[in-house]
Amino acid sequence: MSRIAGSRRDVAMLGFRRQTVPMLSTLFASLLHALPIVVTTPIVPDIAFLVLLSWRLLRPEMWQAHIALPLGLFDDLMAGHPLGQSMALWTLTFLVFDFVDSRVGWRDYWTDWLFASVAIALYTAGAWYVAHMMGSQAPLVVVVPQLVLSIIAYPLVALIVVGLDRWRLAR
Repeated sequence: MSRIAGSRRDVAMLGFRRQTVPMLSTLFASLLHALPIVVTTPIVPDIAFLVLLSWRLLRPEMWQAHIALPLGLFDDLMAGHPLGQSMALWTLTFLVFDFVDSRVGWRDYWTDWLFASVAIALYTAGAWYVAHMMGSQAPLVVVVPQLVLSIIAYPLVALIVVGLDRWRLAR
């Protein structure tokens, strides 16, 4: 037993925590859809997407684009979205961020917030379009409060994800 690594149990627990905390936090955020929050207009931000986006922007090397499919499926099932909505939109978001990461050499807090704001706007518009294709007659203006609240809530969610990441990497 090395003093640097700790016991085998500690090393195994650290590896388990490093692998599962991002996924479990995203799944837990998807479970928040089950809370009994009743609103007449869409003003509640999609916390699961914000958590996923925060993890992707914080640790781009951690997840490949294909991980968005099962996470999106779980979110679709928990939120009651049409099956495939989150799967497609989350995967497209990951693919766009992979492309952006290959082109942009550096990022800071403000560019992350800018990229997240664009992703949130496209995700909200995509979700509205899917609802419109399913027969909803709501105009696009209805989702503007949700869009604004999501963009404002992103730094708070990112701060929570940074705290989880520090705990995840701590010994």
